[in-house]
Amino acid sequence: MKQATHRIRIQTRGKGMYEFTGEVAAWVKSQNVNTGLLTIFCQHTSASLIIQENADPDVRADLADYFERAVPEDTRLYRHTLEGPDDMTSHIRSALTHTSLSIPIHDRDLALGTWQGVYLFEHRERPHVRGIMLHLLGE
Repeated sequence: MKQATHRIRIQTRGKGMYEFTGEVAAWVKSQNVNTGLLTIFCQHTSASLIIQENADPDVRADLADYFERAVPEDTRLYRHTLEGPDDMTSHIRSALTHTSLSIPIHDRDLALGTWQGVYLFEHRERPHVRGIMLHLLGE
């Protein structure tokens, strides 16, 4: 059994979804693990991780629009607003999605479906550098 970890840094330009499937897949392939499980962990409380369609950008736009409607940026609704109107909304959006993902590894590759990609979902307006930890366990 082999274990390996790796940190990825993702520079965001503000709110949006940032695909990083290729970077993850390349690292997994370099580890020479044929079968295993990859855990991806976001080290932040105002950004999250999603597996989503990577073919039609309308899917990501519709998701972003949905979260804008579901969790409005109205400081009158929240107590925690020290960092602006997107402060508490970012925490709520992160809680409604995921901060970690598990992806099976098969034949040295991510066992994702045809149209699936791995995304960092940035919930803050301002650009950030986000830390993502990868942990691979397999043989």
